[in-house]
Amino acid sequence: MARARGPDESRRDVLRSLGVFAGAAASLVLPSESAAAAPTIAVPGKLPRRALGKTGVEVSILALGGYHLGVLKDEDEAKRVVHASIDAGMTFFDNAWEYHDGKSEEWLGKALVGKRQQAFVMTKVCTHGRGRAEAMKQLEQSLKRLRTDHLDLWQVHEVIYDDDPDRHYATEGVLEGVALAKKQGKARFVGFTGHKDPSLLLAMIDKGFPFDTLQMPLNVFDASFRSFEQKVLPRARERGLGVLGMKALSGGGEAVKAGVISPEEALRYTLSLPVASVVSGIDSVHVLEQNLRIARELKPMTKEEMTSLRERMRKHARDGRYELYKSTTGYDGKPGREQHGLGGAEE
Repeated sequence: MARARGPDESRRDVLRSLGVFAGAAASLVLPSESAAAAPTIAVPGKLPRRALGKTGVEVSILALGGYHLGVLKDEDEAKRVVHASIDAGMTFFDNAWEYHDGKSEEWLGKALVGKRQQAFVMTKVCTHGRGRAEAMKQLEQSLKRLRTDHLDLWQVHEVIYDDDPDRHYATEGVLEGVALAKKQGKARFVGFTGHKDPSLLLAMIDKGFPFDTLQMPLNVFDASFRSFEQKVLPRARERGLGVLGMKALSGGGEAVKAGVISPEEALRYTLSLPVASVVSGIDSVHVLEQNLRIARELKPMTKEEMTSLRERMRKHARDGRYELYKSTTGYDGKPGREQHGLGGAEE
């Protein structure tokens, strides 16, 4: 009777199936024929990397999304996914203080025991208009859950309400806490996120805080509907921000499920933009294998390929049907809705 394979052996099998152990010479892949993809550093047998804005840090072009980490079956499965990701060369791990009431941070922290030096850990502060004191309280809770003495990146979560920029920049606002955390060395770099309205992200940039990063939806559907790519990405590049893409598969992957677009097309499009990394929701080993393969085999699209894909998707994109996070509250965090007096999410 054959013995049962341990988790490390199973993880190695997954990685072998992806070709992770294949040798390759490190090289710089320049986007000479792509539309605007960032220069990509090839790493032997691992995920490629890109520069994170002006930080001087290189991160894997794929990041493990923290929200979906918390929906995995249990802590052991989360640990297997994190370890397999690290073994494949993923260095960037996303999270947020409010994800699953802290479970996502706790599971990531436990999975990174003994592996912290291999990980670029990002989490988000979720004050939603509350100020510096609440931010610093959340920071200490996040550090404890993540089992670390510092964050590599701390971002203001969900800039999605009209008054958010003014609230965040107010005296005693969250940005005072963000600046203090960076000064204290508890956050190496700082940024912000938003998925609702490009004008709000532009306001955050233009008010002048020295952010290092910006995380926003970037996908082929976005190009035709309230577009972050068209309106925010150029400004972010001008300011030298490290751009993090999210919702490459349009949120919950509805367009993929409907057969409108393939995962390869969707991820390739976003990775062909000038982004440092794409935060990807991984809710199964199958999705992990799929996304790692696409990222490892990435050949940035040419301008012509991107234009062709945008045109093909336009009829599916113009009404926002696959980007409901821009027009409904279904993708908005509960703490933020409550803080703004909006109650529960739309179904």
